[in-house]
Amino acid sequence: MGTLTSRVWTAMLLVVLLNWCFTERNIGVVDASHVVYPHLQNLQVPFVNPLWRTGYHFQPPRNWMNGPMYYNGVYHFFYQYNPKGAVWGNIVWAHSVSVDMINWKALEPAIYPSKPFDINGTWSGSATILPGDSPVILYTGVDRAGNQLQNIAFPKNLSDPYLREWIKPDYNPIIFPVGVNASAIRDPTTAWLGPDKHWRITIGSRRARRGMAYLYRSRDFVHWIKAKHPLHSSKDTGMWECPDFFPVALEGKKGLDTSAYGEGLKHVLKVSLDATRFEYYTVGKYHHDHDKYVPDVTSPDDSTGLRLDYGNFYASKTFYDPAKQRRILWGWSNESDRAANETTKGWSGIQAIPRVLWLDSNHRQVVQWPIEELESLRKNKVYIHDKEVKTGHYFEVKGIQTSQADVEVMFDVSSLEKAEAWNPAWTNPQELCGIKKAEVKGGVGPFGLLVLASARMEEKTAVFFRVFKAQNKHVVLMCHDPTRSALVPNVYEPTFAGFVDINIAKTKKISLRSLIDNSVVESFGAGGKTCITSRVYPTLAIGSDAHLFVFNNGLENIKVSELKAWEIRKPLMNGS
Repeated sequence: MGTLTSRVWTAMLLVVLLNWCFTERNIGVVDASHVVYPHLQNLQVPFVNPLWRTGYHFQPPRNWMNGPMYYNGVYHFFYQYNPKGAVWGNIVWAHSVSVDMINWKALEPAIYPSKPFDINGTWSGSATILPGDSPVILYTGVDRAGNQLQNIAFPKNLSDPYLREWIKPDYNPIIFPVGVNASAIRDPTTAWLGPDKHWRITIGSRRARRGMAYLYRSRDFVHWIKAKHPLHSSKDTGMWECPDFFPVALEGKKGLDTSAYGEGLKHVLKVSLDATRFEYYTVGKYHHDHDKYVPDVTSPDDSTGLRLDYGNFYASKTFYDPAKQRRILWGWSNESDRAANETTKGWSGIQAIPRVLWLDSNHRQVVQWPIEELESLRKNKVYIHDKEVKTGHYFEVKGIQTSQADVEVMFDVSSLEKAEAWNPAWTNPQELCGIKKAEVKGGVGPFGLLVLASARMEEKTAVFFRVFKAQNKHVVLMCHDPTRSALVPNVYEPTFAGFVDINIAKTKKISLRSLIDNSVVESFGAGGKTCITSRVYPTLAIGSDAHLFVFNNGLENIKVSELKAWEIRKPLMNGS
């Protein structure tokens, strides 16, 4: 194990709507495409329209946002924020604090453009706890010429438990874009300490169409040297944003400090793809002696590979939480609404619920699950068990308000005889879900939930499974189908989907958990093997008029062996 296991905390900076990733010694921030609306970025609104505003997902009181660090008992979330409008522009590092990652208190902004090396942007970065328990942040700055530079910042007062103010030394920048594309070198990861006592970070970039994770080394955390070879790269993937690189234990759910090395672990490399606006990751081996990461051959090392979330989810970052020995993943779910509507609403962008992440027992992928602290918001439980859902039938889950809810259900799939034949040409799960939507009858499935549904189902978002029979196995597809989620025009309503790595013929069961929060649905299939997030904007299924149904549109009967659902109360959320 690394020598700083008990001293390296975390912070994550998830920059919504920007493409920059700010990671700490467990922190992360990102930038997702800079779509600029000059006429809107300074436009304030007299009030914040609560329509579609989430209740328990992180967001600032108003305007355009987007990211955390654990230090001395407090979780810090630094995030890219426009204090003057609900679209991208005027970005500062806003700052909120929490003791549970559920209830948040807003502080004054921590960092803003003020020096020649960041005058055109204080973007992504990383934080590390150095010997002597001193936090330090690396971040990407943009100078007047548009060069992307890596800078360093220190807290002004270590005795301040909230670390409100940060100082940027004049000897910045500490990493110049030498030998790389100066307009495409950003998002330093969490630093790790190797057995040779050198610190290492990796920074996202590209060389033509090849995505790159450049490696830099340092003895003192101030003077950095680029390694001759990148940590890893992959052809035809384009710009790599918000890279994340961390170890995972081969057994169990406990997280590992980012500097952990040795036997009994693998590494995960995740990148955000600027070209496609989604992410993919690989699991593999990190060779410390050569500073090379080699992915396993169990999944593709390109845009068709494994994804942490198959939906509206970008610029994610993990951090190690030493308080509970877990690795936390936090991602950003941007608005799918129109920019003009965001301005009218007075806010834009949310963070997904923080998730605990660990390596699956098959060692081929990671598994994710909402942090346990979320359960403190549950109230008014509904319980249903051993209820058969016959072909073409559905039933409503009553007794709670479901516009803001947490639903866990276990489906029994006792017979697979009528499963549809699998077509090997179906390699893209999202396209397949677009063809095989919730209303398209199948053999085994579609079955699942209809969430944020109106009473007569004019509006509904379907979360479901569908099982196919391939030559020697069954293929399980998990889908979000929001194509009938709203009775309004010009809203982005794509289907999202991923395959589920499960032997359904053996288990004869599959679980689903969905977090419903007014305009967002986060779903976890098969205990977190496949995750999907969608933004939806109903006009009828709002508040007490939102309904929840279980449905089966396949030829095989399905049983709900157990369903538990809770209302979720609103936590303290930055004063709103």
